[in-house]
Amino acid sequence: MLGWQGLFPYLCSPKSVLADFLRPGGESNGQTQLLIFKSQTVMNNYEMMVIFTPVLSDEEFKAAQKRYTDLLAANGGEVVYSNPWGLKSLAYPIEKKTTGIYWVIEYTAASDFNAKLNIQLHRDEQVLRHMYTALDKYAVEYNYKKKNGVPTGNQKAEV
Repeated sequence: MLGWQGLFPYLCSPKSVLADFLRPGGESNGQTQLLIFKSQTVMNNYEMMVIFTPVLSDEEFKAAQKRYTDLLAANGGEVVYSNPWGLKSLAYPIEKKTTGIYWVIEYTAASDFNAKLNIQLHRDEQVLRHMYTALDKYAVEYNYKKKNGVPTGNQKAEV
């Protein structure tokens, strides 16, 4: 039987799909059984806001959105909701620009995807700023209610 030291290389191995563990078998002859545990990729909920440069045309803005949604799909993620806000004023100038084209997207992806996304967003000259936030179950529920017009409990009471 493998002790902790025998299992340590298996637990720390970079195998992301399968990990092999040995344990004694139930038979009387002392054979061992091979157990295979499949690692499940945990999909987390995120919301991202991207501010694009205001000089983009509508076609370029849609192409940029498609590029990032395709990157998300290629890495096993899924778009839950996409909301292009359009041209808005910035609170302060960024790269001597006072307006930007806003895009908000809610998506599910593996936690390691955000590092890849961050690299692509920093490389893109069309992106002025970006920010992504991990959503907990309450934020996901709130966003769902808000999208579908269900009262969220924080509206002002009508008199």
